[in-house]
Amino acid sequence: MKEVRCAIYTRKSTEEGLDKEFNTLEAQREAGENYVLSQKHQGWKIIPEHYDDGGFSGGNMNRPALERLLEDINAGKVDMIVVYKIDRLTRSLTDFSKMIEILEKNNCSFVSVTQNFNTADSMGRLMLNILLSFAQFEREVSGERIRDKVAASKKKGMWMGGAVPTGYVAINKKLKIKPEEGEMIRFMFESYLKHKSITAVCKLVKDNYGIEYRREMIKRLLKNPIYLGKVKHKNELYDGQHPAIIDQDTFDKVAEIRASKDVAKRSCLYKKNEVGILRGILTCGCCHTRMTPTVSMGHGRRRYYYTSTKAKYYGYHTCHNGSVAVAILDEAIIQIITPMLKDAHILNGLIKQIAPDKTKELFKIMHILKKYWQR
Repeated sequence: MKEVRCAIYTRKSTEEGLDKEFNTLEAQREAGENYVLSQKHQGWKIIPEHYDDGGFSGGNMNRPALERLLEDINAGKVDMIVVYKIDRLTRSLTDFSKMIEILEKNNCSFVSVTQNFNTADSMGRLMLNILLSFAQFEREVSGERIRDKVAASKKKGMWMGGAVPTGYVAINKKLKIKPEEGEMIRFMFESYLKHKSITAVCKLVKDNYGIEYRREMIKRLLKNPIYLGKVKHKNELYDGQHPAIIDQDTFDKVAEIRASKDVAKRSCLYKKNEVGILRGILTCGCCHTRMTPTVSMGHGRRRYYYTSTKAKYYGYHTCHNGSVAVAILDEAIIQIITPMLKDAHILNGLIKQIAPDKTKELFKIMHILKKYWQR
């Protein structure tokens, strides 16, 4: 009798109740184990690996346990998937068709403990598609209901949860001003109005409150309408039920300054590795973080510099090394490396390490290095 290796897959959409002594994932697994035991006479055997996705939606395939299961199916370790209900495996017809392709390719089948049907005939496949259609319909209706509830609640100015904004504390699902943080938020807005510099605000917050914020974080805080006492839903603002930290005039002035600075959109300079041959491998000796190319505009010319990522993200006051001109440092490295690569022993050892199958081609290039260097 051929052995049928069975993998039991369980899933729950939310994490609620997973901390109980006997949760729904364990209940699903127990039902699956009992079903496999009932088929012992056919050679069914449970594999020890657990495939449990707690807190993951069935609307997509981005689930760690499901990904592991599909990898094991492709590796030929699984012959049968056992689920409590079909919608535990997926609630999407599109995803199900992808799974069927993988299962058929690897001679793997699946069975539902509570839904008895046979996919060997056309009627069984029809029933399966009907069940999955209803599962997908239920998921979409639930999503619409939740989105409508969120929209209606935000129109009333209610805070709908998530990460509590800096400056507030959540009490009974309502936002209240946290005095120390609220004062710091006001300080950020006032400092930006005075200095018109995100880097300056980073330094002043660090000096006065001892908290180190990334520049991008400060930018997000300065344009968050929550501090106006507003709640944002898509592109609309509604009067919130929480107290404001910043007045409208201050917020508008900051927004005006930010808008004037954001007019010139920066294009990506490094998509094709055009700038900085040392990008990704150069480390700052002061703050011990990687140095990355940055650009500065002056007198109509772009100048490139290697800058530590800490200085870039948290402000230049956090690193005392300063920036190094890309052109000067790259030229110095080229002057050092070029003679070394002309040494046959060094070059031969290097080629053996990085590209042993391209020896002849690399030797030809290295002998006329200057011609190819810019390329």
